[in-house]
Amino acid sequence: MKTSAALSRIAPSRTTGMTDRASALRAAGRDIISLSVGEPDFATPPHVADAAKRAIDEGQTRYTPVAGTIALRTAAALHFQRDLGIATVPETVIVSSGGKQAIFHALLATLDPGDEVLIPAPWWVSYPEIVRFAGGVPVDVPTDAAGGYRITAEQLDALITPRTRWLLLNSPGNPTGSVYSADDLGKIANVLDRHPHVMVLSDDIYAPLRYLAGRHVTLAALRPDLANRVLTVSGVSKSHAMTGFRIGVSAGPGWLIMAMAKLQSHSSGNPCSISQAAAVAAFEGPQGYLADWCGQFRTRRDTVVSAINAIPGLSTPAPDGAFYCLVDAAPHMSRFGDDEALCLHFLDHGVAVVAASAFGGKAGFRISFAADQATLDDACRRLAKALR
Repeated sequence: MKTSAALSRIAPSRTTGMTDRASALRAAGRDIISLSVGEPDFATPPHVADAAKRAIDEGQTRYTPVAGTIALRTAAALHFQRDLGIATVPETVIVSSGGKQAIFHALLATLDPGDEVLIPAPWWVSYPEIVRFAGGVPVDVPTDAAGGYRITAEQLDALITPRTRWLLLNSPGNPTGSVYSADDLGKIANVLDRHPHVMVLSDDIYAPLRYLAGRHVTLAALRPDLANRVLTVSGVSKSHAMTGFRIGVSAGPGWLIMAMAKLQSHSSGNPCSISQAAAVAAFEGPQGYLADWCGQFRTRRDTVVSAINAIPGLSTPAPDGAFYCLVDAAPHMSRFGDDEALCLHFLDHGVAVVAASAFGGKAGFRISFAADQATLDDACRRLAKALR
């Protein structure tokens, strides 16, 4: 027996692989600090949890429209306008079972074999795998710490070909924490003006978690004239500590939203009805606590960056958003051979992190600071001890 050619084109997620491995070691009695997964450690807000319970009590346990309830599509439209500056309406919003499903459906609905997708590297692990599964060709756009892990307009212009179908942008980015400024996006938009066949998937799931002054900037808001070529993906997982609820929301041109809904009708059908009710409360309820959470993440970032940079042979810039540091460990590669071996060494010393190579990087690792301060302090001590 054999699996499909499409499945053979992709590899398992190395982030979930490391997280599962850490969980298995914990279950076996090992003392493991897992900083391999991107998941806020805060509790889901009480008003959101209450909305989920109320939905069950009120019998909201039936199928909903495939693209989501009108209540959630309306609340998501409010979120896109209020938080991202994108003018949209419920009819051009789709609700999915997490942001990952939205990206999957957008690419599966639009890529033909051989179509190219430009992806700034390092990238989130699933981007190139989804492109490959859909029959497309992922094309890395290299970035580095010196450039803030952001692509330039010149790079973009040089890599666009007649086969280029999409540019994927992730700001704030995973695994780097990179944030694109209005100036950055304006220059990218000027390139896109000359290439009308290229669409943009803007993954803004970490938008509430940015540590720079000013408001978050996204392409569809900065250049509304390009909005018919931009799909903006957001959700409640990272911002509202609702990873297990599996709700993503996307806003884009009507034809693409309809195409994604067509595909979703044959894959998962509608997202969970209970989770949708909770997401309405997340978007329409109080938002003030998000600033406090962001402040706590900023404090954690600063202490982790300081601790990492104090360890001989490790270095990391301070990320401008999200809750990850991408750590350079190049001086240790002669000792360990590659970053996967380094991460297994750290796991032996009780800390789970993910090799930079899992994200298209090299000679380093990603560490999540979505954990309480005491845990982060302990983890950094273990990392230092492991390298002594």
